[in-house]
Amino acid sequence: MTDENVAAVALTVRSLTIDAIERANSGHPGLPLGLAELGSLLYGEILRHFPGDPQWINRDRFILSAGHGSMLLYSLLYMAGYGLTLDDIKGFRHVGSRTPGHPEHWCVPGVETTTGPLGQGLGNAVGFAMAEQMLASRFNTDKQKIVDHFTYVIAGDGCMMEGVTSEASSLAGHLGLGKLIVFYDSNHISIEGSTSLAFSEDTRRRYDAYNWHTGECDAYDLAGIRAAVKAAQAETARPSLIVVHSIIGKGSPHRAGTAKAHGEALGSEEAAATKKNLGLPEGEQFYVDPRAIEFFGKRRAELKSGYDSWKKQFAEWSAANPELKKEWDRFFADPESLLASVNLPTYAVGDKVSTRAASGKAINAIAQAVPNLIGGAADLQPSTSTAMPGMGDFSAADRKGRVLHFGVREHAMGAALNGLALHGGIRPFGATFLVFTDYMRPPIRLAALMQVPVIYVMTHDSIYLGEDGPTHEPVEQINSLRMIPGMELFRPGDAEETTVAWTMAMRRTNGPTMLALTRQNLSVYAKEDPDWKTSITRGAYAVQGLSVKPDVVIVATGSEVETALKACAMVSRKKVRVVSMLSRNLFLKQDAAFREKLLPRGVRTVVIEAGVSSGWEVLAKREDIMGIDRFGASGKGPEVADYLGFTAAALADLVNT
Repeated sequence: MTDENVAAVALTVRSLTIDAIERANSGHPGLPLGLAELGSLLYGEILRHFPGDPQWINRDRFILSAGHGSMLLYSLLYMAGYGLTLDDIKGFRHVGSRTPGHPEHWCVPGVETTTGPLGQGLGNAVGFAMAEQMLASRFNTDKQKIVDHFTYVIAGDGCMMEGVTSEASSLAGHLGLGKLIVFYDSNHISIEGSTSLAFSEDTRRRYDAYNWHTGECDAYDLAGIRAAVKAAQAETARPSLIVVHSIIGKGSPHRAGTAKAHGEALGSEEAAATKKNLGLPEGEQFYVDPRAIEFFGKRRAELKSGYDSWKKQFAEWSAANPELKKEWDRFFADPESLLASVNLPTYAVGDKVSTRAASGKAINAIAQAVPNLIGGAADLQPSTSTAMPGMGDFSAADRKGRVLHFGVREHAMGAALNGLALHGGIRPFGATFLVFTDYMRPPIRLAALMQVPVIYVMTHDSIYLGEDGPTHEPVEQINSLRMIPGMELFRPGDAEETTVAWTMAMRRTNGPTMLALTRQNLSVYAKEDPDWKTSITRGAYAVQGLSVKPDVVIVATGSEVETALKACAMVSRKKVRVVSMLSRNLFLKQDAAFREKLLPRGVRTVVIEAGVSSGWEVLAKREDIMGIDRFGASGKGPEVADYLGFTAAALADLVNT
């Protein structure tokens, strides 16, 4: 890429950025104006990609962690040929546009992940880089490297301040993810003003301490950028941080280098002055330098040649390695085709098993048939029952290991899980205590927004965990998590339901699934519904009392199904049906006939769940909801329940009223 080509592409980035943000009267011009040359080099020279196949598995990934600078990405995707039109650019930040304010995954081909909440993109990138290494270790041979690509990131000062970045970067350094290269846009400006107001660390030295290779360059020194990238690409044992010294809002006569350049439209006068300063045609809107279009036309031909070469190599690899190719196909298969061969665990009525232990057995059974099921915990593997014996630990020394150790880094775990799922070829799960979902709520929300099939294994799901006390006893988490659009939360009542819940989670490919599981043992109960395994996939089924016309229906979730069954024995003069509601959201989506078969119209419904009662008003009157609308207490689980009055006897009294 010649310097002249870089200049033409960078000029177009700046032109489109100014006009798109002015038309929207909203946006962040500072980053695109400041990093136009770096973006030009990335898409015009550095990245291995092919716009004709945006999901090519061996493409380099580019993640704009500083997602507010989205016009940099949109401008480059438009010129590179990813299907964006000039009209799409003109629709920036408008309802229904393909160019939303922050990049959204697959709203436009070429957007690898949804970014905007600062630091999340860098956390995703760690997952992308982990996935590349996992696949490379399994499928590359001495003769052919069919998985061999980099993950590039642009992160800003704000990303570097967010805690998730520290967690994710520490993990990446520990794992030695040498294919991860992060450009740190160091312009010393945040919304409030100079970063010196709140940020004075030596970031490069921090990354040295994280075991990263580090470099430095000027954002407008093309030779310096190329040299820094070359050095980073050559470093195979450590991820790389390249500190890029830039000027936010470069080209703007009165706003360059100031906080006003960060997140405000320039305004008509300053926009005109900036265009004049940059040498853009006077009075022309959305100017595109014809040299940039010509360059990318030729570039696409070069990229296609590289893509075709890889396709040929993949065909040769497939022919030479038929067993590996079969395994490759299993990694990229629809999970439904693999689940049929799973030898799932079975249980007898009366068996006492915690649902976390049942989950652990299900994980290991599924992992035998689904080779790309990979996961681990935030330093809580023994407590969450997520060990996978014999499957190895993923580490700097062993990229084939299927067990992930995230350390005490819930936030980074959530972000990395999203990257693992988005990369392709990997089906990830992650585990911690349910109460600690508070540490990873942002990536859970983004997983739901992007509809990626991450599985969360959340144990210690109620006051029954006991002695650790209210800091560890979730009460508000379950209902708050149910509020996230697009995520399914399953709270199984015994070991059998847990097994089915895992198969349901594996079948979901359009969003994340969370399993809320017990620490304490629960008895496997008899199920009156002969088709309960089918019924439960619709959210709920009748455990007891299906064949009678009930006077009262008790709806229970998780461990409270056992409590409800005990309460039934204490209820006199009333016919009681007990419904296990694995997923309230899923149940409410069903047709009226199914819902009314379980909860007959006009029949009193009583709900019990060991959490806040809010939200259950959709099924029962407020006075018929038995919940815990306070924090828990420290003591043995049953003693805490007695102390709070959350018992089978109390439920029976409620039903008898």
